Amino acid sequence: MDYFGNIEEAWKASIEQLQLAGISKKLAQALVNFRSQVVLDEVWKRIEAAGISILTWEEQEYPARLHELDQPPPVLYLRGSYLPDDDWAVAIVGTRRVTAYGRQVTEEITRYLSANGITIVSGLARGVDFTSHLAALNAGGRTLAILGSGVDRIYPPEHIRLAERIVSQGALISDYPPGTPPDSTNFPPRNRIISGLAKAVVVVEAGESSGALITAAFAVEQGREVFAVPAGIHAPQSKGANRLIQQGARLLMDPQEILEVLNMTQVSEQRNARSVLPADATEAAIFSILSREPRHIDEIRLHSGLPIEKVSSTLTIMELKGMVRQVGGMQYIALRETPATYE
Repeated sequence: MDYFGNIEEAWKASIEQLQLAGISKKLAQALVNFRSQVVLDEVWKRIEAAGISILTWEEQEYPARLHELDQPPPVLYLRGSYLPDDDWAVAIVGTRRVTAYGRQVTEEITRYLSANGITIVSGLARGVDFTSHLAALNAGGRTLAILGSGVDRIYPPEHIRLAERIVSQGALISDYPPGTPPDSTNFPPRNRIISGLAKAVVVVEAGESSGALITAAFAVEQGREVFAVPAGIHAPQSKGANRLIQQGARLLMDPQEILEVLNMTQVSEQRNARSVLPADATEAAIFSILSREPRHIDEIRLHSGLPIEKVSSTLTIMELKGMVRQVGGMQYIALRETPATYE
């Protein structure tokens, strides 16, 4: 994009032009060979026929939380819908070999969060993932399943019926193109999206080599909170989760603690506030200063010419409305491309 200006020019570029853009000769040759075998119109027709929608990182509907990542996925494929309210999300992950204790705890946490308007994010795997998705659906909540395959290739296959229910109460999401098989190498990278979409990651049960620990590691890198449920020290399914607590993850005893730590005890009020239009010219002025790049509150005050107390109180209201978000260190980003015009 930086070199060619747009994707169409990059797609049509010669091997020599691709090399000038910084791509190796081997990769440039592979790209040219690949595109000679692809008819984009036919690909698009297959995607539409499968009921798959596409979000690129340039679109307003693209999940704002993923924009915060150092390397957000440029393209997301979806079956179902991603809504603004899914911004209030918590990921629940864990072992595929879930115990009766782990299943019970997962259901309790999920039901509580769903009842409080929180979207549940997980990976559609067996065990904890399956339990969290199903509990969210049965509680009437929303849930997002992040796949390590194309959204038209459900894995494991016995979760096809669950996947169809998720489409109606959330979304199947992948950054892998339709038709991509569920290769084992796909799953660790997709975990960065699970944690990236959530405000926190909860690890219920995890062995010492569990993929849930990869998700927790991504969460730490992304500045997300990590909670872990304690269990017996001799249970192999609990060694990874217990180790996380030892390393500094928050020990989770009650799901209410998640909402308190994340300041999400008033999600319904925040949703109502989000639908309100900008109240005055102050909000409009502050919003015009912000973008997807973080700006410190002192910089916002300097450019707006407003007193720091006014800037601070206005930013608080705008965050409730979903117009802006504090991303740490008193720095703020815009969450909408264009605010409603103040008259």
